[in-house]
Amino acid sequence: MHPLLLVIVLAAVASAFCWVASLVSGDTSWVDRLWSIVPVAYVWVFAVSAVADDADAGRLILMAVLVTAGGARLTFNFARKGGYSGVEDYRWAILRGRMSPILFQVFNLLFIVLYQMTLLVLITLPAAMARTHPAPLTAADVIITVLFVGFLLGESVADQQQWDFHRAKARGTADGFLTTGLFAYSRHPNFFFEQAQWWAFYAFGATAAVASGGGVWGGVINPTIVGAILLTLLFVGSTVFTESISAEKYPAYAQYQRTTSMLVPLPRRRDGARVS
Repeated sequence: MHPLLLVIVLAAVASAFCWVASLVSGDTSWVDRLWSIVPVAYVWVFAVSAVADDADAGRLILMAVLVTAGGARLTFNFARKGGYSGVEDYRWAILRGRMSPILFQVFNLLFIVLYQMTLLVLITLPAAMARTHPAPLTAADVIITVLFVGFLLGESVADQQQWDFHRAKARGTADGFLTTGLFAYSRHPNFFFEQAQWWAFYAFGATAAVASGGGVWGGVINPTIVGAILLTLLFVGSTVFTESISAEKYPAYAQYQRTTSMLVPLPRRRDGARVS
């Protein structure tokens, strides 16, 4: 079976599972539970296919290893927060309360399941680009690897700082919201670093296309960029919604928004001017 077709079949099965499971359990976080897992499987499909065909698979194996490392880290962080123990994302509960049952189920099928599961395929398509443009690794791949690992470490630090803060809140030794460490430079550094990893992943596919003779159009800029763009748009929309909840809960959050970048880590502003 063609690797892209196999990935589509796997995505269809995963989507059907998430939708049925959400109806049976009343819990809409099933896509969240697969978010860090299915992209790893998809990338390995492309990598194993290249190896089986005796193609130059060095870049694809590197891509698969890096995505596996990122997926393992994200899975660990999600698990320790209770994500695999039946804990639903609090945002879905809020949306469920704001919508009629029928409207929420339409939203569940079209956005939570179909849109997000399709997005998880799209963000892995740079691996398909590398599969169809086999070429030896280049110096650009080394630079991209260093960036990917740096982004992965940044997300790990941010998640650990957030985890430590919430544990302190549970003990009663902290309150409010986190504004120190990486969170002094970005209100959501973990979100930034996760997006950055997938932009680096896109760069691998673009490098493969360029190394195979592609130019700016079709090489540096190619159709698989859609996945990274849509992921960024999803994160921005999700972050805006999350912050609307935080602002309602914490009056001081508005000042944090005025002084601290939303996503990209930047020096904190002192003049009260809004940054984004």
